Amino acid sequence: MQRLSIAALTRLPAHIEVPAYDREACGIGIVHLGIGAFHRAHQAVYTDDILAAHGGDWAIAGVSLRGRSVPDQLNPQQGLYSVTALAGSARHCRVIGAVRRVIFAPGERPELLALMAAPATRIVSLTVTEKGYYRDPASGRLLTGDPAIAADLAAPESPATAIGLLARALDLRRQAGLAPFTVLSCDNLPDNGKSLRRLLLEYAGLISPSLAGWIEDNVAFPGTMVDRIVPAMTDEGLTCVADDLGYADAGSVITEPFSQWVVEDNFPQGRPAWETAGAMLVEDVAPYELIKLRLLNGPHSAMAYLGYLGGLEYISDCMDNAPMRAFVAALMQEEIRPTLSAPGGFDLGAYIDDLLARFANPSLRHKCWQIAMDGSQKLPQRLLGTLAWRLQRGLPIGRLALAVAGWVHYAAGIDLEGNPIDVRDPMADRLAAGLAPHLDEPQALAGAALGIEEIFTPELAANAAFAGAVTESLAALKQYGALGAVSHLAPPG
Repeated sequence: MQRLSIAALTRLPAHIEVPAYDREACGIGIVHLGIGAFHRAHQAVYTDDILAAHGGDWAIAGVSLRGRSVPDQLNPQQGLYSVTALAGSARHCRVIGAVRRVIFAPGERPELLALMAAPATRIVSLTVTEKGYYRDPASGRLLTGDPAIAADLAAPESPATAIGLLARALDLRRQAGLAPFTVLSCDNLPDNGKSLRRLLLEYAGLISPSLAGWIEDNVAFPGTMVDRIVPAMTDEGLTCVADDLGYADAGSVITEPFSQWVVEDNFPQGRPAWETAGAMLVEDVAPYELIKLRLLNGPHSAMAYLGYLGGLEYISDCMDNAPMRAFVAALMQEEIRPTLSAPGGFDLGAYIDDLLARFANPSLRHKCWQIAMDGSQKLPQRLLGTLAWRLQRGLPIGRLALAVAGWVHYAAGIDLEGNPIDVRDPMADRLAAGLAPHLDEPQALAGAALGIEEIFTPELAANAAFAGAVTESLAALKQYGALGAVSHLAPPG
């Protein structure tokens, strides 16, 4: 089957939307680090809408920081790919043209730095996942001892990490007397703009105090909140998309109809009019971010660990399991919702109802195992902040503690039946070595987990109520199994 291409656009079925603008007339104004499926289904779609409605030099150059898969998928297709939104039997497919090219950073570093430093580049955005920031989840500090960051600090003119690339490109602009680009994090970090600013300043301060001062005085780091469920693509999904298009699309993405993007409006060098494509441009993104991290990402992680340990493969399977669905609904309504204050006009109850419906979407084959990845980086902002809020007020934490216990057992690398788990986490080896020997001793296992300073703050680790609840939850997992513990330890209220 022929690959999707510019020449194929006029031959696609009539129901497929195609880019309604002259791609060649739109120069590159955005460099995006970490061009995975989420970016292609989210920010690139908003930008594609803007190019269709307004034109302008806001096309995207995507960057793959490690692997060649995305360059190999998109470059032979001139950057084109399709996004298919599924909800039950309904489907909507469109071809996105906002990505002009994809750069493989390890093999094209000088060209990438030159593009980032070019005057036409006004925004550098990122979706590199939590681990791509080399941020200590507990302290928020840069992991300067990580081999990748240490290598960049030793050779700052040829960096490999996103932090190192940002610092080098900004330094090139400073030396050339150019205004800096805006740095736009679109990852699920707490206060992602402020967090990235702190990390970059810490890194820059270690290589050039004058560069750090220039960044502090001149570079904007607007915060964002992003929301769209984008499962990993499967061979079955690729086949379905190819059948729909009549062409092979190696870069295709399947997602849900829902999409939300909240952005702090701080772009000194200009930006696309994303608000006309449905984005919310606000003064402060923090309330929206906290709601999403706690009500969507927290339950997502809870289902990932408890669902996996309970033999449920997909998030929709969790919603089809009555005890798990009741557990998740009660977790959201009774333990998470009271920790949140909604912005004016934001209906938390309706948001929870929408989330439960989105989780249950049977067309999204979103694996618990996929969401479980990188848990050591995700746990603090998704669950531990909520736990700390409730503990400070002496409120019950049974369901949240069970979610944490699910992560602890999962991170040990052995499931409840004694089978190995393929744990994908930057701390996987350390977690397995520290946790697995204690799987038969809930109290010792809880102590070993809570002693991991990169994840649990000293205050949280020392909290007797928290330690006791996690120990009790681990014992329940061992005695009743994951689905039994969901019903026995944390019955729906």
